[in-house]
Formats: sequence, C-alpha cells, structure tokens
Amino acid sequence: MEDEAADALGSLASRAAGRRVIRRIPARPGVRGEWPEGTPDSLITRLAARGITAPWSHQAAAAQAAGRGEHVVVATGTSSGKTLSMWLPSLSALITDERACVLYLSPTKALAHDQLAALDALGVPGVRAATYDGDTPADERAWVRAHANFILTNPDLIHRSLLPRASAWSRVLRHTHFILVDEAHHYRGMFGSHVSMVIRRLRRLAAIHGSNPVVICASATMASPGEAAARLIGAPVTPVEIDGSAHAAVTAVLWEPPEAVGIAHHDPHKPAPRRSSLAETADVLADLASEGKRTLAFVRSRRGAEVVAQRARDELAEVDPALASSVAAYRGGYLAEERRALEADLRDGRLRAVATTNALELGIDISGLDAVVVSGWPGTRASLWQQWGRAGRGDAHALAVLVVREDPLDRYVLEHPGVVFDQPVESIVLDPANPHVLGPHLAAAAAEHPITEDDAVAWFGPTAPAHLTELAARGTLRHRRTGYFWTQRGSAAERIDLRGDAAPPVRLVEEGTGRLLGTVEAARAPATVHDGAVYLHQGTSHIVTALDLEESVALVRVEEVDYATTAEEIADYRILGVERCEAWGDAQVSLGEVEVTSQVVGYVRRRAGTGELIGREALDMPERTLRTRGTWWTVSEAQVAALAAQGIDLGGAAHAAEHAAIGLMPLIATCDRWDIGGVSTELHPDTGRCTVVVYDGHPGGAGFADRGYEVAEQWWRATRDHIASCGCEAGCPACVQSPKCGNGNEPLDKHGAVLLLDALLAQAPSTL
Repeated sequence: MEDEAADALGSLASRAAGRRVIRRIPARPGVRGEWPEGTPDSLITRLAARGITAPWSHQAAAAQAAGRGEHVVVATGTSSGKTLSMWLPSLSALITDERACVLYLSPTKALAHDQLAALDALGVPGVRAATYDGDTPADERAWVRAHANFILTNPDLIHRSLLPRASAWSRVLRHTHFILVDEAHHYRGMFGSHVSMVIRRLRRLAAIHGSNPVVICASATMASPGEAAARLIGAPVTPVEIDGSAHAAVTAVLWEPPEAVGIAHHDPHKPAPRRSSLAETADVLADLASEGKRTLAFVRSRRGAEVVAQRARDELAEVDPALASSVAAYRGGYLAEERRALEADLRDGRLRAVATTNALELGIDISGLDAVVVSGWPGTRASLWQQWGRAGRGDAHALAVLVVREDPLDRYVLEHPGVVFDQPVESIVLDPANPHVLGPHLAAAAAEHPITEDDAVAWFGPTAPAHLTELAARGTLRHRRTGYFWTQRGSAAERIDLRGDAAPPVRLVEEGTGRLLGTVEAARAPATVHDGAVYLHQGTSHIVTALDLEESVALVRVEEVDYATTAEEIADYRILGVERCEAWGDAQVSLGEVEVTSQVVGYVRRRAGTGELIGREALDMPERTLRTRGTWWTVSEAQVAALAAQGIDLGGAAHAAEHAAIGLMPLIATCDRWDIGGVSTELHPDTGRCTVVVYDGHPGGAGFADRGYEVAEQWWRATRDHIASCGCEAGCPACVQSPKCGNGNEPLDKHGAVLLLDALLAQAPSTL
C-alpha cells in the first residue's frame, strides 16, 4: 500500500516542480480497551454488526469518565473514532432510560446530517434521532421537540430556537443527560466566545429544569485540550489525549509550484515568478484523479474552489471526457439541495475529485480517500492536520500535499518545515469575558429565566455582576429582590449574532431568470460581489451588475471572461484606549481598543493564470466602522531620524512590516490572516509617532490581538527574520506583499522594514 502512495508521488514529481519537503508518517497499530461497565448488550451487538468488536483504549477511557459524571474532551487524531467515544455513554443512557435525551452540537449542517445517517445505519432500538437546523421544515421541528431523544443541531439553533422557547423544549431540558460538542476546536475567536456563552446558558437552563447534563467535547486538533474545553463550557473538563486507534501511514509533502511559463522575467535580482497555487493544485488534482485516486483539494476561497474544479475538469476532458464529470466544486453559499446531492455523490464514490473550501474540513465522513491536496496554508496547523487527516481513512497508505503560495506564511513554512511536523497545534483563542459578548448573553440569560448575581457568577464568571448592574442602569434589565429581569420587547437572543454579522446574507440572483444561485455573507459582500465583480458558480462565470446592500441582493448575469477581480480598500484608525504598554527602550508595544474605518474604493481586473493587470475601476461604497481590539508598536523620533539617515522610506517600511506580521500571526494564534487587519502610518495623531497596528477583524475583538501582545517579541522577530531571508530584492508575495492590501501593495520598502524592525527589537525583552 505504501508503494501506491510512492507511485502517486513519483508521477507527480515527474512534473517540473520547485522544492519539496517530504515526511513519511508511519502506520500506527491500535490498542483495544474493554467495554465500559454498564454498556447495554443491545448496543454491543449493534456495534459488532458494524465490525466494532471492542473499543479503542481512548474510547473506553472517555466513556468511563463520562459515565462517572465528568465533563470530558476527547482530543485524539482525525479518524480515531471520537464519535464512538461520544456514542458509548450517550446511547447507553438512551437505551437504559426511555426519557433520556442527548443534544449533539455540530459546527456544520453537513456533519450533523452525516452523523444522523450513521446513527440510522447503526439502528439502535429506542434511539429516535433527528436533525434540527435551518433546513428542517416546521412540521418536522414540532415532531423533534415532542419525540426525538437524540437531537443533532448547532449552536445557532440552540441560541435562537431552544433557549428563548424553553417551554416548548421543556421535555428535552428536563431529561438531557449529555451535550455532545463535536469539532470543538472550531469554536475559537469571536464565534467561539459566543458559543461558550450559549453552552453556559444551555447548561444553566437545563439545571433550572432539573437536569445536570455531562458535556463531551471532541477535537482532533486542540492544544491543552482540558484547559481549552474548560474555557468553552465553563466547567472543569477531563482530557483524554492518548490515541489508541490504528492509523494508516501517510506521506506528507510540502510542494512548491514550478516557475511560471510564458511570463517575462528580466530582473536578475528578483526570483522568477512561480505558477499560482490554484493552477498547480488543479493540475495535481487532475493528475491524481486520472490515476484513479479519490482526492479532496482544499482551497481557501469560494472562487478558488470553483477555479480549481473547472481547470481540473478541463484537463481531464482532454484525456477522457468521462472523467470530467467526476470532478466538482463544494463550498458554502450553495443551496441546501445542491450540497446534499454533492455529499451523496462524494460518499458513494461517483465523484472522484472535489475542490472544496473548508466546508468539508469538518463535514461528512468520507472513507476510502487516497489523497488530500491543500492549496495554500489554511490558516493554522490545526486546520492543516484536520484537512490532511481526511486521507488515509482505512488501511490504505495516503498522500497529503500542501501546495505553497507566494505568501509570507507559506514561504516560512516551506523553509521551516518543523512548523508543520514538529510543533503542536495552536492554542484555542477565545474570551468568554469579552464585554461585547458577555453583556448581551447575560441579557439573553435573564430573558430565559431571571438571574441573580450569585447565579451569574456561578455560570458566567466573576465579572458578570458588574455587567448586570450596567444592563440595569441602561434599562435593558430590571433589578428586583429576586434577581434581574428582561424588560424589553422582542427577543434578547435575536439581538446577538453568533457569527459576528448581524446583517442578513446577500442573495445572488440571476438576471432574467430570477434563479437564486447562492448567498454571501453581508460583511464580505462589498469586497466580493460589488458591481463588476466576477462570481463563479459550478464552473460558470457571472458578472455582478448591481449590488443592493439595503435589500441584501446582488444581480448577476452569465458572461465568460478571462479575468478575475479584486477589491481595493482604504482604512484609517483611532486609538480609543490603552490597556497595557511595555517600553522596549525607546520603542513601545501596546494593547488596547481601536476604531477602524474602512471603505472599498475600487477594484482591479487581472488576467486569469498570469495575474497581469488589465484594468482598474472606481467604486463608491459606504464606509464601515469597526470597534475592536488591537496591538501596536511605535518607534521614537530619534529612532526615525537614525533610519532616515540610512535613506529608508519610513511609510513603505512600516507598511511592509505590517503586511509580513499579519501573514505570520497565524503561527502564534488560531487565526487566519483574513481574521485580522492592519494599518501603518508614519506619524499617527494618537501616538505622535510612527505606528503599526494589527487588529482583530471582529467587533469587540476575538483575542488575537491579545495573543499577539503576549508573544510580541517572538512574533515580530520571526517577522523580521522572514523578511530578511526572502531572496527577492524589493519585496514579493512571499514576504511583504499582501493579497488583501487595499492600496495595491504601495508603497513597500522591504529593506527598510528589516531596519525598522531591527530598531523595534533592539531593546526588546526576551519575554513580554
């Protein structure tokens, strides 16, 4: 079987490629455990019929701890059987107590529906499983509330439907024995902070109804799982980390695309341009599919997934037209029926190759995958291993490939492969005490059931009483002897958006037919579906003819074009308050609250494949204001004068340093470069100095800036070293150019950035 992976890798390597780093991860034998005491014979019989004759050691350990009433987190590898770790205690409860209920929380609908299919296939007597999500019809919802005892849902539906309507869910709340939180590492940043409040509210309301559910979390990629899960659920958690499952061998490859063909390169001081990661990923996907390898290609953007799928189809059509139909794209924004059809085709093997966004990172359980190709660093080590882990399910040796982009972080990973193979996954960053999160959820908790200060401390932490007092002072709550009461009309829960975008999604509607193609998040709409933007849907290109943000609709028409569009954006910021500040000699590093004002002002058209600039258009879009948390540093007038004497462009140097730091921040926090932003100025009015700020891209902050401040010396030194080590002369996408720069990557001074960061770090402490 290892020969098959070697053969696949060998055929790929025959293509003219750049550098490659190969690491072979050996197969691991499994360690079996005993069935936990009290496991019903009927469950053991059903599992044996599915080929499970005994649990893995970690499955038994997790079930035993949960059976003792301990909250548990199962933090073992991808495809290690974490589902059975949750099923053993929860299904046992349903079999032995006909009134018992289980709530299963999933971050994606696809995963919940896949779990339902697996439960139905298991066929355990007495288990009445059903999904409850945004696609569930009203009549089915009523049946679920009245009769289901294993309810598969998501935090959004718990927040918007179950908790505000406790009377309709009283049967479930009275008898909930287990709350299962799958893919717990997904709950990070602002979204994770909101979900942590939802879980606390759910546990509180269950206790009010007389139950005391045990929470079981599962995650393949979570650092310090006991601590992280405890922050998530608000109670001590027992970690189960020793993986007893068997796992197939994997050949993991960091893959640099070859030099681009057909692009003029005249500057001997600059590295030759390389093929785009999307083009290379499409070729690798097509090659693997043509050899009969079932492959997933993970692509960072929705448009990218469409491009990779279409290019792979085109290449396969030249070899065998029948193969082209076995390739598809899968991403968010598709209609529910499209997603279900694609999932069925992928599960049944009718699709041989799929280009997907991270919508399938946490999605359906696909057995028999031979390879996974990841196009560009996915944001975190946790995501990379989660995506790679989709290959090798079963005994077959698997191939896992990361195609690196011309990006600071990708280039850093290629040059420092230990970042991938020898370091643990990142710590989960979430902040349940964030006032922008805690205050609104306390109001929602009071609306669900009046809350006392002691109650608030017990469930929501020591800072909760101060927020209750503030809510009462604003008139949101009313304070009485028996507690705090909700006083407003309407739902308190409806005023909270867990995913940080209160506006409804923008619908993409085809001109002439009125056909709904899909949706895009409101926050992303100005930059992705503005007038003139190119929108791809299942290989067909459309041009956006009108974007109406008030009506949340964008009109599109079918038009084949040979270019892509990228929005241009400008931003400015104010420092509202400084919470912490550290002097590094004459330089200063700070943390606090910032307000960022941004505006999409135009877009550029670039030739597909080569990236050649072919046009620039102006746009008149509304300004957006974000109040969030940021970390920033400044250098003194004396340091600036010394730099000026060396002839650097101070604005270009600060801008370049900002770009590179944003690119490398995912190394220190569980964030993606698109979760954060940055602004730099030669002389900022709030500091009176040259200032570089990096901020969280979520209202109120998501914890990333705080993490950046805590490890500032490590972060900025890695930034400086990476810029200095890049082989380009004046700056390139691998070091200081950014794909999200609203100023078209102008001005940038690579050499000046190194000198500027040298000045910042000259007297930095070893730890902050």
